[in-house]
Amino acid sequence: MKLSALFLAVVCLLSASARSQELAAPPLPPSSNVPTGEGEYIILTGGVSLMVWEKYKAQPHDNWWMNFVRASRLRIQQLQTANPNVRITWLVYRPSYIARAKQEKNDLLSHIASVRDAYGVKLVWFDNTDEVFNYLNSGQPRSTVKIEGFEFFGHSNRACWMFDYSSNLDSASKCWLHENDMKKINRGIFTKNAFIKSWSCHTGESMNKKFYAATGTRMWGATGKTQYMTDELPVLSTKGGRWTR
Repeated sequence: MKLSALFLAVVCLLSASARSQELAAPPLPPSSNVPTGEGEYIILTGGVSLMVWEKYKAQPHDNWWMNFVRASRLRIQQLQTANPNVRITWLVYRPSYIARAKQEKNDLLSHIASVRDAYGVKLVWFDNTDEVFNYLNSGQPRSTVKIEGFEFFGHSNRACWMFDYSSNLDSASKCWLHENDMKKINRGIFTKNAFIKSWSCHTGESMNKKFYAATGTRMWGATGKTQYMTDELPVLSTKGGRWTR
């Protein structure tokens, strides 16, 4: 075999390996229930920051616009691998991706829609927090279709999911879901063994307790910070941090 042919063969093998890694879903977290497919599984994805402010920081957020979209895609793939019949609805905060698209000079909404098409999920754009509450409470007839899973990917502090952190205002948010507003979520919309998890920073320090008090359903959250990865789900990045509910 000529050297050039050998090189091409190696490249092909590496490409095939990369494709197999792309298609291989990570295993379910130890605390996660395998979805039954009998209820609705909701993935909530917040928006990314703008580099107009973040680029000057020592540790800028969201260098990659797909920070939260990629994690959501990995989780969708993981759930579908565990149960091909799982019914997934993907709620995505649209304004931040419109704003970031102008920065990127790229149609990000179309890229997000392509994930929907590739995995056959229901994509629901939202522009404000009330739309999230409305979908949770009545996006399906909740008397017949309860929520068996609900997970969040995005920015947060110990008391808020911040859907537009550093997108409208530098290091701040104008669109959020505060822990004190969890009472707007109707009781009884979750299945008995629903898996609820916030993959964002600090939400195991206060927010998960408020979620339980409001809904009667436990939510996993992190003590400390989490780090979003390229090819795996977010990991704890604070020394001594843990997942708790």
